[in-house]
Amino acid sequence: MLDVRDVSLSFDGHPVLQRAALQVPTGDVVALLGPSGAGKSSLLRVIAGLLVPDTGTVWLDGREVTHVPPHQRHIGLMFQNEQLFPHLDVAANIGFGLRMQGATKTAIATRVEELLTVVGLQGFGQRRVAHLSGGEAKRVALARALAPRPAVLLLDEPLTGLDRELHDRLALDLASILRSTVTAAVLVTHDHDEAATVADRTVVLGADMT
Repeated sequence: MLDVRDVSLSFDGHPVLQRAALQVPTGDVVALLGPSGAGKSSLLRVIAGLLVPDTGTVWLDGREVTHVPPHQRHIGLMFQNEQLFPHLDVAANIGFGLRMQGATKTAIATRVEELLTVVGLQGFGQRRVAHLSGGEAKRVALARALAPRPAVLLLDEPLTGLDRELHDRLALDLASILRSTVTAAVLVTHDHDEAATVADRTVVLGADMT
């Protein structure tokens, strides 16, 4: 499980997080709500190892990872901007993290096909990412984040930029995918309906976060 303990963070002397605490058991999805500037994305970056807190610790499966480099934490990330590699096709994008881990071509191909099915993009493996719709690109980004089987998946407003109908449909799909893969996840969102659809529990940053 993910266990964030009393994390505080400031930028140029201005507090961003003050003794934030959060627990996410394996398989649970927690939504972080709060106004802009409340520190939601900063907390995700502390968990991922992209920011080091001033005080407090981050634990994953009973091991403290506060000062462990991001690539050694076994944490998946999906941001607002899908950040897909434009020179790679869909399959290569999804398999990128596995290649970095040294997985065999056979293992990568098997996992990519599995995830294409999970996210509803069967037959899209050879498609160029420039030819994807907004919703398709979100699905590819999600599949890429899930490919290495992360212990925790962090999603920073992953459905931003979609029209309402597509947004609501993908929110339902995201909830189903996270549960089918038994993935612990932290979702940052401004959307109360999205939080209610995707998450098992909602935490308002700045309130009681235990």
